[in-house]
Amino acid sequence: MNNPLVLSLDPFFELSMDLLCIAGYDGYFRRVNPAFRKLLGYSEEELFSKLISDFIYKGDQSITASYRENLKKAVPLINYENRFITKSGELIWLQWTSIPLPDKQLIYAIAKNITHKKKLEEERNNHIVQLEEINKDLKQLSYTTSHDLRAPVNNLLTLFSFLDLSKIKDPDVLETLGYMKMATEGLHQSMDKYVDLLSLNDTLKVEMEEVEFESTFKQVRHSIESLVGNSNVKIEMDFSALPKVLFKKNYLESIFLNLLTNSIKYARPEVLPLIQVTTSVTNGVKQLIFEDNGLGFDMEKIGDRIFGLNQKFHGNADSKGVGLYLVYNHVTNLGGTITVSSEINKGATFIITFM
Repeated sequence: MNNPLVLSLDPFFELSMDLLCIAGYDGYFRRVNPAFRKLLGYSEEELFSKLISDFIYKGDQSITASYRENLKKAVPLINYENRFITKSGELIWLQWTSIPLPDKQLIYAIAKNITHKKKLEEERNNHIVQLEEINKDLKQLSYTTSHDLRAPVNNLLTLFSFLDLSKIKDPDVLETLGYMKMATEGLHQSMDKYVDLLSLNDTLKVEMEEVEFESTFKQVRHSIESLVGNSNVKIEMDFSALPKVLFKKNYLESIFLNLLTNSIKYARPEVLPLIQVTTSVTNGVKQLIFEDNGLGFDMEKIGDRIFGLNQKFHGNADSKGVGLYLVYNHVTNLGGTITVSSEINKGATFIITFM
């Protein structure tokens, strides 16, 4: 008499979308379901007439054989992956779960086709390799540029040291020379820092330090004093709520530099530029708020592109679309977040939340 349980399982075996099979300890298929036959493209007779290993990709045969021996020792096989070759010659990835029945010398197995997942993983890995190469090239370019620019900057500083300012009577010329010297000195300091940073081993963890907002902001403002003076910008700052933060000093300098220069560059022609820089601490959340009254952005149109590389929104000839990209990466690389709210001709507000 037929076992009713066996009969009741037949529809499950025949209709399953997963790949079901029963194999013997001798290495041959004993039963395969239609989904298995359809995927591999072989008839039932072809699958039964050869060893299972004959259908397995040569590079996976050895390791699969070792796992089969473990199955014979009553060790189940969970989530094992190997490659099979279809009748058309296509290579497919299967993920197996196999259970041995020692008393019957049989192995019951279920497999899933994960070829698509493997292809996505391969594409992702290829992209990672490409990005690593691009990143390596960019770092080398940054190092070379920073290193090579130090020579002409040093020459400029030497020329300033040769100048006898006592012989210059025009106050406007003296003021201009003072701005030029300050800007050159600031550029020299930045170059030295960037070269030192780029020379560090990439695998080293970025070390955080306690950074003062006010002194850092004043240092950056000092380095672009001529730009600030010529723009007639009014700058209001209040760091009393959060005088210091655990961050990276050169990152904060770059953030201030890019936000300041952007606000000045994109000021409204008919309105005197105003920049307000403050800090706050609310329920333990530490924030830096940077506001201006400039041209602003159409956030519905721009969206997340505002922090993208090479994104330009105002059509200025000297815009490179790099500043906000750097700001975003400086913040997020140290675990923080940055948001922006803005409207056309109503300025922009950047809020940086620290980790």
